[in-house]
Amino acid sequence: MTAPPVTVDANANANANANANADAKANPNATADVSVTLEGVLERITYANPENAWSVVKLAVPGQAERVTAVGNLLAVQEGESLRLSGTFVVDKKYGRQLRVSSYQTITPATLVGIERYLASGVVKGLGEVMAKRIVERFGKETLHVIDSEPERLGEVQGIGRVRGERIAKAWGEQKHVREVMVFLQSHGVSGHLAVKVWKAYGENAIRVVRANPYRLALDIFGVGFLTADRIATSLGVDKASSTRAEAGALHVLGGFSDEGHVYCPEDRLVADASELLGIEPAGITTALDSLAASGRIVREPRAGGDAGGAVYAKAMHTAEVGVAELLLELLRAPATPMQAEVEGLVRRLEGQGGVVLAPEQREAVRQALDRKVLVVTGGPGTGKTTLVNTLIGVFAQHGQRVLLGAPTGRAAKRLFEATGHEAKTLHRLLEWSPKQNGFARTAERPLEADVVIIDEASMLDTTLAYALLLAVPSAARLVLVGDVDQLPSVGPGSVLKDLIASGVIAVARLRHIFRQARDSRIVMNAHRIHDGQLPELAARGEPSDFHVMQRETPEDVLDTVKKLLAQHIPERLHFDPIDDVQVLTPMHRGLLGAQSLNAELQALLNPSGKALVRGSRTLKVGDKVMQVRNNYDLDVFNGDLGRITSIDEVEQEVVVTYDGRAVPYEFADLDELALAYACSVHKAQGSEYPCVVLVLHTQHYMLLQRNLLYTAVTRGRREVIVVGNKRALVLAIKNASSGSRWTQLAQRLQSARA
Repeated sequence: MTAPPVTVDANANANANANANADAKANPNATADVSVTLEGVLERITYANPENAWSVVKLAVPGQAERVTAVGNLLAVQEGESLRLSGTFVVDKKYGRQLRVSSYQTITPATLVGIERYLASGVVKGLGEVMAKRIVERFGKETLHVIDSEPERLGEVQGIGRVRGERIAKAWGEQKHVREVMVFLQSHGVSGHLAVKVWKAYGENAIRVVRANPYRLALDIFGVGFLTADRIATSLGVDKASSTRAEAGALHVLGGFSDEGHVYCPEDRLVADASELLGIEPAGITTALDSLAASGRIVREPRAGGDAGGAVYAKAMHTAEVGVAELLLELLRAPATPMQAEVEGLVRRLEGQGGVVLAPEQREAVRQALDRKVLVVTGGPGTGKTTLVNTLIGVFAQHGQRVLLGAPTGRAAKRLFEATGHEAKTLHRLLEWSPKQNGFARTAERPLEADVVIIDEASMLDTTLAYALLLAVPSAARLVLVGDVDQLPSVGPGSVLKDLIASGVIAVARLRHIFRQARDSRIVMNAHRIHDGQLPELAARGEPSDFHVMQRETPEDVLDTVKKLLAQHIPERLHFDPIDDVQVLTPMHRGLLGAQSLNAELQALLNPSGKALVRGSRTLKVGDKVMQVRNNYDLDVFNGDLGRITSIDEVEQEVVVTYDGRAVPYEFADLDELALAYACSVHKAQGSEYPCVVLVLHTQHYMLLQRNLLYTAVTRGRREVIVVGNKRALVLAIKNASSGSRWTQLAQRLQSARA
């Protein structure tokens, strides 16, 4: 038998305000007309909001010349499906007559054409138009029965062998289960685009798991937030005052502070925020924290420095921060591999070979690297950090030391390799992440095979990654962390580089001397002016410069200028490829000048005709520049990696993205891990350099206008930086030296343990 038809309440999770915001144009000033039930084939999805499944579709109804427009929460419907829609006709003043859907039912297609279109719609992975036509020609109206109950007969169709037939049958079976999960989740208030993820996470146990503890969704599945899980829990009858809800809410709030970069949260703040979120008394949150602490899911500690209230850590974050402090101190105490003390002659020989002359502070840094087990090297652009790294590699090599180079991101590792000529890996590859073990293979039990470990762009080290690194550094090895402490802190929780310097326990080499060749760059000089709280200095008219400010007052003028720069000026006059060589940076994600809006505009401008995949209001095209937005260890791609879409296969439901020559396939269900990257936030650009940077800066971004953000953005440009915006925003950013402190206790742990 084929899967039974499924009926869904199309407005089960509709919220009037959410629907109005999701697609206001589909619903203003409508007046009721008549209630009907229609059957037809879904010909086109005009609009679909992935957040709540609110959709606008066109339905071909037998006997009606015009396509019927229907609107409602149409969960996971696909073009080519046969539907029975029930609802009320309304007349919209702008868009005309529409069917407001109250419920819908998927039905078995009644005609051979309908069956063929249904199979080719993408409902079954591995079936496209050609193969769907062949199957229907062979089995006629028995097609769906054959696929469901006699899949071995698919081998009778030309081009379908045993393996492909089994794949089609498996995909058909999974689709039935996914549909059941979708219906269940829809009936309890969750949007449809997450159903496949729930299925992939829990398989046939999905409904059982969600019934048992809906809050697991927020913890286990990327893209499901606490509020969504809470809506499901309420629908399932979970009491709003239950301990399960209070504990889940407290963990959610704690996780939110972690997302903002904090390692812990003050208990009074956590209790207040969770109480407000859940609408329960603070005492209920305190009781929940007692239970979470007793079960080992959180850790409570006094706050350092006598600050009022305790510190609440997620268990893993506490382990990481304590571990970083303990492992650093153990590394400092352990004896180093002996090295000859006299380095002056060796440095002079290396200078002669490389044609460079080290500044006195660089020579001092070399001495410290030989004398100390752990050294932090920090300095701004043009101060010779890369030259120093090259020198250290040479010095250690002359002493027969094994040197490993690493960086937090792929682009930073690639740049380190290009600058030194020595192999450099991302930390995840250096530490050998194992998807099978769901952890790093390099640990204290199997440490790195190195005498010296040098990590570049160390300002990007968050607490968790720093802990993993230190676990794998051999006790006899030396560790050198190189980075610019004045840049934005890591995207992940913590301020590791800043805390190590502030502790006074770790040796620090500060590079301040700006070399002559760097002084010729206005990018470098203006980065230092910004760092010192001064406005950038611009070249006189007609004078060549690598730093420019284009003043535009309105957001619309800023956007228009950015588009003209990428379409004409940059490729024609500066000879940079507008996609591969140019990165547009912006402080924010939302708004006309946020990353989302800029990406939509630049995609239409720079890649107007690539093969497109439309998913709701989101469009991806072959040729698009995209960024991975979370670590995916199975695919070996990480947050911030940049690539280009090289193929879209709607039959196999697969998108291939190429990263530095390596092709990575994504299933359609995982595409929310990708974001367009013609423009990105300044935070996402950390650790990367680009030939040309276009920085959008406007008072529209006033909440995020900070000196270290502007400084970080400017230092991302290697050969050209163009700032487009209004002067007031530039002034506000430079004056705002507050970078927003993070709640960490790493510096204090190092100090107290060393005392």
